[in-house]
Amino acid sequence: MLEYPRWKYLLVAVVLVLACLFALPNVFGEDAALQVARKDRAAVDAASQARIEGFLKERGVALGSSYVDDGRLMLRFGDVASQLRARDAVNEGLGQDYVTALSFAPRMPDWLRAIGLRPMPLGLDLRGGLYLLYQVDVNGAVDQLLEVYEQDFRRALANDKVPFVDVARFQEEGSDRVNGLRVVLPAGGDADAARDSLRRVLRDLNYATPDAATGPVVQVVLTPAQIRERQDYAIQQNLSTLRNRVNELGVSEPIVQRQGVDRIAVQLPGVQNSAEVKDILGKVATLEFRLVDVQNSVADAVQRGRAPLGSKLYEDRNGQPVLLKRDIIVTGDQLVDATTAATQDGPGVSVKLDATGGEEMLRTTRANLKRPMAVVFIEQRREEIEVGGQKVQRDVREEKVINTATIQGVFSNNFQITGLGGAEARELALLLRAGALAAPLFVVEERAVGPSLGQDNIEKGVRALVLGMALLFVFMLVYYRMFGVVANLVLLANVVLLAALLTAFKAALSLPGIAGMVLTVGMAVDANVLIYERIREEVRNGVTPQTAITKGFEKAFSSIADANVTTLIAGVVLWIFGTGPIRGFAVVLSLGIVTSMFTSLMGSRALLTLMYGGARRPARLSI
Repeated sequence: MLEYPRWKYLLVAVVLVLACLFALPNVFGEDAALQVARKDRAAVDAASQARIEGFLKERGVALGSSYVDDGRLMLRFGDVASQLRARDAVNEGLGQDYVTALSFAPRMPDWLRAIGLRPMPLGLDLRGGLYLLYQVDVNGAVDQLLEVYEQDFRRALANDKVPFVDVARFQEEGSDRVNGLRVVLPAGGDADAARDSLRRVLRDLNYATPDAATGPVVQVVLTPAQIRERQDYAIQQNLSTLRNRVNELGVSEPIVQRQGVDRIAVQLPGVQNSAEVKDILGKVATLEFRLVDVQNSVADAVQRGRAPLGSKLYEDRNGQPVLLKRDIIVTGDQLVDATTAATQDGPGVSVKLDATGGEEMLRTTRANLKRPMAVVFIEQRREEIEVGGQKVQRDVREEKVINTATIQGVFSNNFQITGLGGAEARELALLLRAGALAAPLFVVEERAVGPSLGQDNIEKGVRALVLGMALLFVFMLVYYRMFGVVANLVLLANVVLLAALLTAFKAALSLPGIAGMVLTVGMAVDANVLIYERIREEVRNGVTPQTAITKGFEKAFSSIADANVTTLIAGVVLWIFGTGPIRGFAVVLSLGIVTSMFTSLMGSRALLTLMYGGARRPARLSI
């Protein structure tokens, strides 16, 4: 007798009901929408929602519906023109309090949203937007670390009153990069005292006191393990900083992930102002606060072409020379928060330092009242120049004094930077708030996908999936008759189940993902074909129809399992070692193997048992 346990019927039914529920949000389509978030990162409340909607109605912008999603206000529009008008209006009239991002809002009913369901996100090739692939300058990360150590060495020696001539970076013989620091002491200086002073500040470094013709020295060389650790830290820190900057820009559904050894891929769906976004994301910018050197003459330093010992020559934004102390008070790495502010001197940036930076600023301002302090803005970029008829790239580091002010009172971790333009203040606050990059970034690939091309990709992908399934349906109906009807129902269930899993896991669907779905449908058909051919073979051997169905599933199981497990291993390997589109294909392929196994072995058997099992005694099978 052909039977199937009731708990398996129940399992199949529950899985299919949940699959239909999770896949349902993908059916309703999307509208052009505007995402509005508060700049202070607080959730948008009912009062803010009413204020924004009222503001847009006053401006004559045709607004559809709106709702608050995860603390952000989603405004739905009937067309893209209204969406763009709303964005411009909010940016101009409410830009001080809110940040906007072009987005899409699903048309699904509110009850689906209330239970936390969302459509599956679409990849860049389907949504349209901007794709950037950055190369991380890992050697620049080592240079930045040595620069920090240099400042720490100077400060430690000065605090312990150990005399020294200079602290400079150097390249160890046989090394391919600058990898060490050398402290030059005056003739007769105490190298042991200098080494002990440095060791109290940085204990995990290897200090040496080699003999030198110029006098006693203390030097440090980074080990290969320390260099690799710093390079890996730089990539992880840059990942975090880029995510912060993307969030500050208000881009909807961004993807920022490591790719390969030293590259970072950034996908920004729906982005249209690509020039501004690219400029802010990859900008290697930070601040340094230094005291102005009032003891030496700027004119003499310019005439000699070099600054006196312990000082450094800069230029302000007007090209005028400024002489600053070499010792850094605070760097941008010690900033906790930065926001634009209206001051008596015009637009500015309110800065908040961490505990260490606040303590150092307090000590400096207390000891230097009525003396000038300067803010240095440092930016590093890569530009292309022509040398000998060939184009080569070089790294450019610009250091400009953006603000000089007299210390009027003692302050620590809260103060303001003034003397900026409105756009300069907003950009500087964003860069400082998102954090500084631990190493320079350089764009090695840039690809923009228009929304019309994305929609065309969706239509072609869906058309390919529908056409492929239609041809399979016809073949299965003609070749396997009633069993073909079961196979077709199983194929539909497989696609629904796969869409539900992609939605539940929030896996972005891309063109390779659609290819993976088409391949999954073919593999699901292959499993049914194996089962049905086994059943046919048993019928030809003269067994009863019910026994043929049972033995067909049992004998086909090993072949189906072997084929699917080997393909699953290939999918996992692609996911581990692949990047970008390859990973998207691997995710859909791996999930599709699981769904096809379930629907073919459990779903198909449940339907056939309902049709031919129990007390029935069918004389023949429609196969």
